[in-house]
Amino acid sequence: MTLRRATRSELEGLPLEVAPRLLGAELRTVVDDVEVRLRITEVEAYHGQGTGDVADPGSHARMGRTARNATMWGEPGHLYVYLSHGIHSCVNVVCGPEGTAGGVLLRAGSVIEGADAAALRSGREGRDLARGPGRLGQVSGLRHPVHDGVDAVTGSELNGARAELWWGSEPAGVVSGPRVGVAGIAGTDAFPWRFWIEGERSVSPFRWGRGAAEAQAMLD
Repeated sequence: MTLRRATRSELEGLPLEVAPRLLGAELRTVVDDVEVRLRITEVEAYHGQGTGDVADPGSHARMGRTARNATMWGEPGHLYVYLSHGIHSCVNVVCGPEGTAGGVLLRAGSVIEGADAAALRSGREGRDLARGPGRLGQVSGLRHPVHDGVDAVTGSELNGARAELWWGSEPAGVVSGPRVGVAGIAGTDAFPWRFWIEGERSVSPFRWGRGAAEAQAMLD
């Protein structure tokens, strides 16, 4: 399979447009001189305040720019690395024109190189190595806050870490649906902004966010 480096201009589309194209791509990281390569199998799109035609109530940037989400407003191709539940570093690809907040959360992937390092970092193996955004962030080695903003287009080093995004071949069987664990209306069929490769064992299971099942019932 022939892969090629992602360019800045290819990530200037809004997250909802870029997200499905990231399926089958590779995230390559080198942290503390250890390389891990992940094939992306599941993603979620998030828009910021004023981005796109529909306001996204599930986004970190829904209320505007803050110190936490500043990377989302920056140059496309950088990685927004944030802390979830005070524990897990999660990795997003910043998309959209600079100044327009948006990101694509890398929800799951399969480790295609560096499995030993990934297992050592996570204590897991097989399909569970990067099954879920916290696990993917863990095995990638990228950590909040020191690696937030690392440039996956140029591959330049930031605090001992480098990241690169490589396009792969377009996978068959791309499926979309509601985002996982997102609260309220943002986690329902009104926002089918999760995309995954059907049949991939590394894809994370669906679960409702707080109040999302009740909001879905009202839609139904």
